Amino acid sequence: MAHRYEDNARPIGAPLRVAPAPSGVGSIDEPVIAALASANADVLRRTARPRRGLPSLDELAKVTADLRAVLFPWHLGAAGAATNDLAPYIRARLASARDRLRPQVLYGFLFECQHEVDPCVACAQRTDEATAALVGRLPVVRAALEAAAWAAFHGDPAATSPDEAIVCYPGFSAIVHHRLAHELYELGVPLVPRMISEIAHASTGIDIHPGAKIGVSFFIDHGTGVVIGETSVIGERVRLYQGVTLGARSFQLDEQGRPLKGVSRHPIVEDDVVVYAGATILGRITIGRGSTIGGNVWVTRSLPPHTNVTQALFRRELFEGGAGI
Repeated sequence: MAHRYEDNARPIGAPLRVAPAPSGVGSIDEPVIAALASANADVLRRTARPRRGLPSLDELAKVTADLRAVLFPWHLGAAGAATNDLAPYIRARLASARDRLRPQVLYGFLFECQHEVDPCVACAQRTDEATAALVGRLPVVRAALEAAAWAAFHGDPAATSPDEAIVCYPGFSAIVHHRLAHELYELGVPLVPRMISEIAHASTGIDIHPGAKIGVSFFIDHGTGVVIGETSVIGERVRLYQGVTLGARSFQLDEQGRPLKGVSRHPIVEDDVVVYAGATILGRITIGRGSTIGGNVWVTRSLPPHTNVTQALFRRELFEGGAGI
């Protein structure tokens, strides 16, 4: 053991006192080190990917911080950005984001690279193209996020301004990360989009797969526990509350019993739909435009436009007509 504990006669609630181990006593167990090294050596033997490096969550957190500041310098950047001339500030933060992002995208491409040559020229070219494409899309991303901020303001009576939504709302933060991650996902960048989405997931409790397609004026109120699956398609002016799941009902399997990848298995939610807290919508079904899904309802079949679904409605269908959901 590396430390010894001195807790004799310690009063209830008092902190535990830990004294350093004497020099040369309690060295780390060498068999443990050898076992861990061997396990990771097995990974290196079966694939060359770790040798080339992997994207870094810490670096991607810095990238997203820079990009958030580029998109909303007054709100999410430095206080000094609130000037009449934002161009120098945006230029500096964008350069920082681009320079930090490029090696992370390269690591992502190298993770799936099958070429023996190192460094891989093809991966480097794809990296330059993807990085430049993301930068070029930032004005479009900014416009979509502006619409999301106004959707939060109009959809939440507690919001005093769209500025408050940008600065304070976890739903808005999750959408910022998703818009950036989705662009990289559409560009075919491996690993990095999912890592960016997990940065938001860790801080907001909102889990949006970067593959999900989401329209403008999208608003997540409160947000904790929201899950949006990879192949979900969400229309415009859709509002979700906390605990909502857009998930898969089942998975198609291959001959070896493994889940097939890339199969559309999550819901399509059309324009102007509201889904209240705790609702679960599963499978490749369609929720028609203008519908309202009540709290704690499970939906596993498509609904026509302008349908209002509540627990009482489904309970009546179940007992009177034998209909399931």
